[in-house]
Amino acid sequence: MLKIAWSPIYAHPLPEGHRFPMLKYELLPEQLLYEGTATPSNFFTPSPADTATILSTHTKEYWEKLQHLALSTQEIRKTGFPLSTALVEREITILQGSVQGALYALEYGVAMNIAGGTHHAFTDRGEGFCLLNDIAVAANYLLQNTPIKKVLVIDLDVHQGNGTAEIFRDNDQVFTFSMHGEHNYPMHKEKSDWDIGLPDGTDDTLYLRLLQNALPRLVDEVAPEFVFFQSGVDILATDKLGKLKVSREGCKQRDKLVLEMCKKNSIPVACSMGGGYSEKITDIVEAHANTYRLAQEIFF
Repeated sequence: MLKIAWSPIYAHPLPEGHRFPMLKYELLPEQLLYEGTATPSNFFTPSPADTATILSTHTKEYWEKLQHLALSTQEIRKTGFPLSTALVEREITILQGSVQGALYALEYGVAMNIAGGTHHAFTDRGEGFCLLNDIAVAANYLLQNTPIKKVLVIDLDVHQGNGTAEIFRDNDQVFTFSMHGEHNYPMHKEKSDWDIGLPDGTDDTLYLRLLQNALPRLVDEVAPEFVFFQSGVDILATDKLGKLKVSREGCKQRDKLVLEMCKKNSIPVACSMGGGYSEKITDIVEAHANTYRLAQEIFF
């Protein structure tokens, strides 16, 4: 069964100017239910992550600052969101959704988180709409609490997974792969284990060729026992922040390549949605929905 993490807190309303990016968290589960890709039984509601889980990855000082809303004005500005108790509660719920999703993936082969993919969060700070790094925390949870010894992060958001790269910089048990816009945010890139920087205007042909060449190498050379897939849809040509020219069908083929690779090689995979900033909300929701449709088709 495809298990999907979702909670009403995912769509937590923000002040004017920050509302639009949250709409997809309301509309995506509705679309999946409406079309029959998912039923209520597919969804689970995560509880907030506990302190021990968070501190497996983030520093105690940073976590205490978040709890007490004690970030400086500059630190808050870097996150892109006004800081509030409700926002921190949202982040730790999303984080736990990825942890529980990873455990479901071990059981069923694949699992999804309607939110997550917060790859700009570092051990000691947040950036780019990310306060805590759900993929990194979930990876550390598996390494510390299950027999999994080798994790691969496949980050295909248009923005480099700089926080994830920093967190696992000296950890041989986690291999970080990021294929992203070379001239996009963040301007200063961290060093992943393997980075592919894409030129502005990259289209379906180049994008899919590079990914098709990379995936077999990742399987052969990394030999992962688990995959975290950051499936941001800000690679779309319609995306306001993306700078690439990938079509919705090209984005779907991207997801198919990753999910089929995991299925073929019997590697459990947990998917987080990542970014998406197209002008029309339908472009965002449809592109994300394709990931769920493919998961059902390929794994079940």
